[in-house]
Amino acid sequence: MREGALRFLLDQNVPIAVASWLKQKHPEWSIQHVNELGFQGKSDNFLYEWAQEHSAIVITYDEDFADARMYPLGKHHGVIRLRVWPTTTENSKEAISRLLEQVQESSLPNSLIIIDNHKIRIRKII
Repeated sequence: MREGALRFLLDQNVPIAVASWLKQKHPEWSIQHVNELGFQGKSDNFLYEWAQEHSAIVITYDEDFADARMYPLGKHHGVIRLRVWPTTTENSKEAISRLLEQVQESSLPNSLIIIDNHKIRIRKII
């Protein structure tokens, strides 16, 4: 992984095939799935702390990660909250593809990004 390359942690509710696909699409990034790390069943707080220790952006379907009371903006390395339905591998890939096509890589860290079937919202402390 090159200096300054992005790092991602995919939550267990994101299909593991999405991690493989994203690794192929961006081999310069560090992309890890919770299952690959043996973190299945670990709490959101555990995953959040791990992500902070490793400067990773969390990709998840879990709405708790988008709750600013629990995980305040500016206190994490980034959260990408998928809100697409159904939660298939194909829909997950399509949502992330839209994000990568429409948003600059430099805007991903330290942001809360919510992607639904039609739009992308980005919250970032300026």
